Amino acid sequence: MRSIPRKIGTALLMGPRRQLLVAEACASMLVARVLLAVLPFRRVAVRLGTFVPPTDPRVQAQAGGLDADRARIARAVGWAVRVSAPHMPFRSVCLQQAMAAQAMLRRRGIASVMHFGAGKGDEKPIDAHAWLDAAGVKVTGYPVKPTMAELGCFV
Repeated sequence: MRSIPRKIGTALLMGPRRQLLVAEACASMLVARVLLAVLPFRRVAVRLGTFVPPTDPRVQAQAGGLDADRARIARAVGWAVRVSAPHMPFRSVCLQQAMAAQAMLRRRGIASVMHFGAGKGDEKPIDAHAWLDAAGVKVTGYPVKPTMAELGCFV
């Protein structure tokens, strides 16, 4: 119980801009959770972009650097999603976090690439993972395990 007042105090000290960003991250993760719960993935995938192999030239084109302002925004969005995810009233997994960050970046006019991979799991036969970057800025899902093989990307 002592942690709740501490968390409220931390939230109050972070300032209104960061508070709004965290609120947006929470709302975006909730939307992602609902979409994944009620729609088949093929319908959700249409919203994520075009699925291409990791070697597609469009993936490489997105890897170019962002200007300092857009890179700062991408880092801030990643921070908001990462700090909010553990406090959601549901388990916010990597896919929901990547979808939330992608939507937040898209609203700001910043392109991103959502990567999907799979590898041998520790507790399950196969471990799947989603991660997001925006022109070289690692937004969500990092670090990626070295055993993870990238299968494709949404651009």
